[in-house]
Amino acid sequence: MWDYTDKVREHYLHPRNVGEIENPDGFGEIGNITCGDALRLTFTLDDNGRVDDIKFKTFGCGSAIASASVLTEMCKGKTLEEIKKISNKDIADALGGLPREKMHCSVMGQEALEAAITFFESGGKITEAPHKHGKVVCTCFNITEEEIEIAVKENGLTTLEDVTNFTKAGGACGNCHDEIRAIINRITGAKAPAPAAVPLKTMTLLQKIDLIKSVIEHDVKPVLQQDGGSCELIDLDGDAVIVKLTGHCAGCAFSSMTLVSVVEKKLREKVSPDLTVKLAQ
Repeated sequence: MWDYTDKVREHYLHPRNVGEIENPDGFGEIGNITCGDALRLTFTLDDNGRVDDIKFKTFGCGSAIASASVLTEMCKGKTLEEIKKISNKDIADALGGLPREKMHCSVMGQEALEAAITFFESGGKITEAPHKHGKVVCTCFNITEEEIEIAVKENGLTTLEDVTNFTKAGGACGNCHDEIRAIINRITGAKAPAPAAVPLKTMTLLQKIDLIKSVIEHDVKPVLQQDGGSCELIDLDGDAVIVKLTGHCAGCAFSSMTLVSVVEKKLREKVSPDLTVKLAQ
């Protein structure tokens, strides 16, 4: 289960500076509020160029709410040059830490703040999302090689799972996993490990189904339930586990990421490394 700090719980249950400022000096919006995890940030500056007021609206999990809330507190009274230096790590640290699986929430806060600053510096113009530099590695989430490199360097990431947690890259179809690992190895100087031969457990079909049900019940559901979601086993087709996400996980923009980083990860650890997880149609 994810271990949330008291600070995360406090900001989730009693978020600060919720709302939206009319005629703001700074305006930043990341994601899509109508259909997925998203954050809108607005602020005004006083006569001395310091953040006088700042508010947020978000559509997301408890970690997203807590990250946005603490970010607004961090910005108040600071100059533009000072808030430009706030990183996603600073946001997470201010909360006493976030679970690795939730670090993308702090990244969303940093990106929304950068967008709001750009809005101010461009004279209050809402423009299209800035052009991303470099080759797109993860086509599912439109994450570039440069974005992955920055995340690895700034946060000391060493695994594919880390990169997915921080950037969402690799959290859906999985076709970019080898390329992400290559980027990590190039930056960290690590050598790609030889594939390990993991012996499969010999079990009947019914035994495998029972074990999958047990893992979902005791290892997967407790994790998802912390954000109001859940998971049900629908079918087993060879090594393909067909599941249904329910609660807040149903229809979530990051359901594909949840399948890989939570459901599939647990099933591969506890049942078989050959399993893949798919959503029921």
